[in-house]
Amino acid sequence: MRGAITQPPDPPAAHRVAATSTASAPDDAVVAARLRETGLVMVDGLFGRSAVLTFAARFMTVVPHRDSDPDGLTTIRHTRRHGDRPGFAGFGSGELAAHTEGSAVPVPPRLMLLVCERDADVGGECLLTDGRAVHAELLAQCPDAVAMLSGPRTVYFGAGNGHLSQVFTAYPGGRVSVRLRQDGLARWSPLVSPYVPYLREAVARHQHTVRLSSGQAYLLDNRRWLHARTEFRGERRFLRALGEPRLSLPEGFTVAPEAGGVLSTAKEAA
Repeated sequence: MRGAITQPPDPPAAHRVAATSTASAPDDAVVAARLRETGLVMVDGLFGRSAVLTFAARFMTVVPHRDSDPDGLTTIRHTRRHGDRPGFAGFGSGELAAHTEGSAVPVPPRLMLLVCERDADVGGECLLTDGRAVHAELLAQCPDAVAMLSGPRTVYFGAGNGHLSQVFTAYPGGRVSVRLRQDGLARWSPLVSPYVPYLREAVARHQHTVRLSSGQAYLLDNRRWLHARTEFRGERRFLRALGEPRLSLPEGFTVAPEAGGVLSTAKEAA
């Protein structure tokens, strides 16, 4: 099957990827609906670059990346060259902390497709965290953290050409998006730094482990879901596509009604 769509992982079954339908025109509507509702779709049956590019083109306009190949896809593997450099951890074999792809650019790509070409011998599981769940937990248990992490220009992501932003960004209609990185290229305002441990703990608590084998993948809303990876051994190789959606996709995620007051307080404090 090419591009068979499966349900996004529920917390007790985050590792399961089981095909439920064949690849056909109606699947486009299914993908669009699930992206709008949950921000995440699991995919099966994507074997080879051509199949990956064809599937990606159904839902996004692929945009080039610093590390992408001429066809727009990025091959994610242990290159044994740059893994220890800040910003290049994806090309090593070590643990990769939960992050937003393109956190250091003014507008991170909206969609990311990550496809397994070859699984690792040991480790290398994907870790996915729903930013909506993190936001909801912090709002309930430490609303001051939400307020401070929503304050404009409170964290600088990237090197000299990075971007000054915030973790949570509010949009009209009570929607919010998330932007995060947790390596040495994240520099926090002293006002926000005390709340970063609460954020990291919430991200870790809501991580779902997903083990992908050859041809399996996930398509996610990069401004809602954070992704990570465990340390691995072996010749693990993935393909990644980044791009802007060809479908109508509201910015961010909906939040609890009480979030409005918290976000308003953050804007006033800023």
